[in-house]
This record gives sequence, C-alpha cells and structure tokens, in this order.
Amino acid sequence: MNYTITQAQLGTRPKVQIPDPRIFEHLGEVGIRNMISDHYDILANSSIKELFPTTPELLEKAKTHSANFFIQICGGPKFYEVTRGAPMMAARHSPFKITQEARQVWLESYIQVLQNLDMNDELKQSYWNYLDIFSIWMMNTKEE
Repeated sequence: MNYTITQAQLGTRPKVQIPDPRIFEHLGEVGIRNMISDHYDILANSSIKELFPTTPELLEKAKTHSANFFIQICGGPKFYEVTRGAPMMAARHSPFKITQEARQVWLESYIQVLQNLDMNDELKQSYWNYLDIFSIWMMNTKEE
C-alpha cells in the first residue's frame, strides 16, 4: 500500500477520481459506517480535535453525515443527497479552519484505519487516492 500524501497548495482543485464502487460491495453500509466511526474516534483525540464535535450526540451526528457521504461516493445508496442535498463539501467545511497541518493529521488518522481494514490493497489504494485529493479541496486556511 502506498499512503503518499500529495503536496498541496491552498486554493488548488486537482482532479478527483471517485473510489472504486467495489469498496461499497466489499464493505457494505455497515462496514463503511464502522470505518468512518473509527476514523472520527481517532480524530476526536487528535491534535485537530477542536475541528470536531465534542459532545457524543453531535459526534454521532457528524459520523452519520460523513458515513452517508462516503457510502454514496463509494457506490452505495445516495443517503447523503437524500438527507443533506448536494454534497458541496468545500462549502460545508468553510466554517472550519482547515490548514495543511489539519489535512495531514486527518489523512494520517485515515492511514491508521485503513491499515487495520479487512480490504484488499487495490481497493484501499483506490479509497486512499480519493481521500488524498479530496482533502486538498477541503483546505481553506493558511498556516498561522
């Protein structure tokens, strides 16, 4: 597995490749929800924890929204679109200060999850490639 983090510049929008839909076929809804939950649990204890809800109820809601998005992007039902409308993820993340450092922590947290995930390397790489570029789109703040 190659967990390379692409160098990014604030304001760039590289072309994003949608993850292989076999990810949803392999993990299913429950598997993706568990993956996202594990990721959020790591983030809630990370150096960027201030970017995430602090109450259990709000954290669970954020996990649900994120899982709905990733289920949809990985070829599953359009849960996100039905419950929240068009993704517009960069706009939805605009209230949060997402720096290059925050992106790095977010991606490193995903590496921990993916390393323990029961999925072949080809599918992991497809998902990782998406995350790597998608995360560039979310950056909206220069380092202080």
